[in-house]
Amino acid sequence: MRLVFAGTPEVAVPSLDALLSAGRHRVVAVVTRPDAPAGRGRRLAASPVAERAEEAGIEVLKPETPRDPAFLERLRAIAPDCCPVVAYGGLLPQAALDIPPHGWVNLHFSLLPAWRGAAPVQHAVMAGDEITGASTFRIEKGLDSGPVYGTVTERIRPADTSGDLLTRLAFAGAGLLAATVDGIEDGSLKPVPQPADGVTLAPKITVEDAQVDWRAPALRVDRVVRGCSPVPGAWTVFRGERLKLRQVTPCPDVTGLAPGELAVGKHHVHAGTGSHAVELLWVQPQGRKPMAAADWARGVRVSSGEQLGH
Repeated sequence: MRLVFAGTPEVAVPSLDALLSAGRHRVVAVVTRPDAPAGRGRRLAASPVAERAEEAGIEVLKPETPRDPAFLERLRAIAPDCCPVVAYGGLLPQAALDIPPHGWVNLHFSLLPAWRGAAPVQHAVMAGDEITGASTFRIEKGLDSGPVYGTVTERIRPADTSGDLLTRLAFAGAGLLAATVDGIEDGSLKPVPQPADGVTLAPKITVEDAQVDWRAPALRVDRVVRGCSPVPGAWTVFRGERLKLRQVTPCPDVTGLAPGELAVGKHHVHAGTGSHAVELLWVQPQGRKPMAAADWARGVRVSSGEQLGH
C-alpha cells in the first residue's frame, strides 16, 4: 500500500523506521508539525520525524494546520491508501480523514478505552497502574474513540518514569503498527468498536499539575515525580524558588516528619508527606543542572526542619 505517515516527536520515529524497513509498503510522504524553536538558542528546528524522513528521501509536509486547503489538495494528489499516525499533534479534519480508503490508523500508548487523550503514559504512571500497553485504532470523529485493530501490553515497573515507559512502548508499538497495516492490506484485521465501559481520560499534564502536594501519601508523591519525568517535571518550592524533583523514593521506616518538612543527614535528604517520608535522590534548582539531593543540600546549607512547598 501507499502510505503517508503522520508523526512529530522522537517516540514516533521507531514506527516510521518499522514501516520503512519492512519493505512491504511504500511510505510516499510524511506529515509532521512545522519547525519549532528548540535548544538554548531557540532556533527553528525540524521535528525528529521530519529529520528521519529527509534522511530517507521522503517528501515532508508541514502544514500549519491539517485544514489548510493546499495541504488537503496535495494529500489528494499523493493518493495514499492508508495513513499511519503516531503522536502527530494536530487535529485531523473530516476532509483529511476521508482521503485514504483505509483511513488513518493511530498508534496510541494505552489499552483503549483507558486513558484517551494527550498524556496516556503519564496518567498511567501517576494512577499507579500495573499494566498498560499500546493500541492501534482507526481515527474517527471523537477523542481516541475509534474501533481498535490490535493491542500489546507492557508491565509498569516500580521505578518507571513516564519517559522510561514511553520509550519501551514506542518500540513495542512500532511492531504493532506495522502488523496492523499488514493486516489491513490482506484483510485479516477488522477493527472492533471500543467498549462503553472503562473509559478514562488523559489530558495534557500542565506545570500546575506537576506541583507536589506534600500532604499526599508518599506513594502518591513518588508517582507524581515519576509520571512527570522528564516533562513537565515535578516541582516544589524551597526558600521562595522553584525546585524540580527528578527522583524520590518512599521510605516507610522514616516517620515523624510533617508534610514538606526536611530532615538532612550527611548522605541523605528526607521530606515528610501525608504518610511516611520520601528520600530526595535527584533535584534540579532553578537555573541549574540536575544534581544529587545530598550535594544540593550541602551546597545551599539546608537545615533539618526547613520546609518544602511554602
